[in-house]
Amino acid sequence: MKVAIVHDWLVSYAGSEKVLEALLCIYPDADLFSTVDFLEKGKRDFILDKPVQTTFIQKLPFSKKKYRQYLPLMPLAIEQLDVSEYDVVISSSHAVAKGVITGPDQLHISYIHSPIRYAWDLQHQYLKESNLNKGLKGMVAKSILHYMRMWDYRTSNSVDHFLANSSFIGNRIKKVYQRSSKVIYPPVDVSAFALKKQKENFYLTASRMVPYKKMDLIVQAFAGMPDKQLFVIGDGPDMEKIKKSVTPNVTLLGYQSFEKLIDYMQRAKAFVFAAEEDFGITPVEAQACGTPVIAYGKGGALETVRGLDQEKATGIFFDRQDTDSIQKAVRTFEELCSIFEPEQTREHALQFSPENFKSQFEQYVVDEYKKFG
Repeated sequence: MKVAIVHDWLVSYAGSEKVLEALLCIYPDADLFSTVDFLEKGKRDFILDKPVQTTFIQKLPFSKKKYRQYLPLMPLAIEQLDVSEYDVVISSSHAVAKGVITGPDQLHISYIHSPIRYAWDLQHQYLKESNLNKGLKGMVAKSILHYMRMWDYRTSNSVDHFLANSSFIGNRIKKVYQRSSKVIYPPVDVSAFALKKQKENFYLTASRMVPYKKMDLIVQAFAGMPDKQLFVIGDGPDMEKIKKSVTPNVTLLGYQSFEKLIDYMQRAKAFVFAAEEDFGITPVEAQACGTPVIAYGKGGALETVRGLDQEKATGIFFDRQDTDSIQKAVRTFEELCSIFEPEQTREHALQFSPENFKSQFEQYVVDEYKKFG
């Protein structure tokens, strides 16, 4: 098989890039395509220092920092990438990569991190948070998103098979594209997070401080529980807002090294997670340390954490994104904390290893290519 891999954009190393890294481990000879490539020298190891074929957006003014503002041009851009000489095209998509044009004699498998969130069910939230829900700018933004939805749905028909990073996203694929999908969970480097059985008397949360992560709610919840200690790792636009809610029992650590993050995760009595994520890597990392999770019971967390209704529970869910629900979940955890065993918590996390992802993905492609041929 001659393989092409198409990724939305290459500007950092985050969740979708970890999937791309695993794909390149499976297909080291694959050619790589993206709308833009602004990865710095010395930070290209995960793509094996490969050359990347990009689009005209790469050369547009201010595209290095403002590439997202060229979203209306990305459908046109991705369609200009020529992948006609490849037997198999794998797109890694949370925006436009799945829209690459393929022919009837090519197998196109698209790994969906999510359909374009801000164009579909999260449109109203996106417009409100961006102050684009009113006025002339709002009308322009809504028109662009309408166009993106039409293009996104139309191009879904050219994908032969969809893979979803969770059942939650599989349901979104069904809703948006009217297509079925197979779930292959994304790779989490669980081997980097060693088991620690002895826990200390504090809670931990860690994330980028942006609105949907709801870090402010976690801090406010613990502000109302002065007898419980919380450490907060992360930085971002919401930092100043969060600082206003800090009480003596809450410690903001800001950005910390990977080694420090692991250390706190290993020692924490529980990891608190309030976001509605498509998958959610940090709860899996915490469990790999043997640390149970207190999580919002919606989205990918329902698949990565075993709740109290399952055998060998690894965490507790709360049902609303508010301080009362978080506080209630913490109190329940304190009553039941003895049932959470570090060894079984880590064992649960191991199913999300890169090795499992690679073997499942490679076998799926082989099977579908045989059928296709």
